[in-house]
Amino acid sequence: MNTGAPTISELIAQERRLTLPSFGYDDAYALGGLLVTLARERHAPVAIDIRRGGQQLFHAALPGSSADNDAWIDRKRRVVERYGESSYLVGTRFRAKGTTFEDSSRLDPDVFAAHGGSFPIAVEGAGVIGAVTVSGLPQAEDHALVVEALERFTARPRD
Repeated sequence: MNTGAPTISELIAQERRLTLPSFGYDDAYALGGLLVTLARERHAPVAIDIRRGGQQLFHAALPGSSADNDAWIDRKRRVVERYGESSYLVGTRFRAKGTTFEDSSRLDPDVFAAHGGSFPIAVEGAGVIGAVTVSGLPQAEDHALVVEALERFTARPRD
């Protein structure tokens, strides 16, 4: 098992693998519920957010999370919206160049955060239509929780 941070190629592969055939309101509820279940099993003090376009389709705040987590969600989600890639991948790309997102993106760090935890909701034939975001754990763990939930979500039987 790879215990180090994922590589750029691994992060890109995750995004390709987790492209969905469709994504609607019921899907947001199912994915959000799955994230809540996984987080509760781990006693993870996280907030969870799922958006499609400009609409929030799901939000949950678990014990131990705070309003700061909602602010992090907004900042990480804006990175996904701007770059069309996971917030973790964007930050990893900057680190691979020997710099940081904050130093080199020319974007306001009070508005954008390239820290792990926000993942694009990509739909076949449509591209990125939204984002699923978790905040409350170290960035690699936020990212891994979202990826695990999306993997389970895509593996479930669909109606």
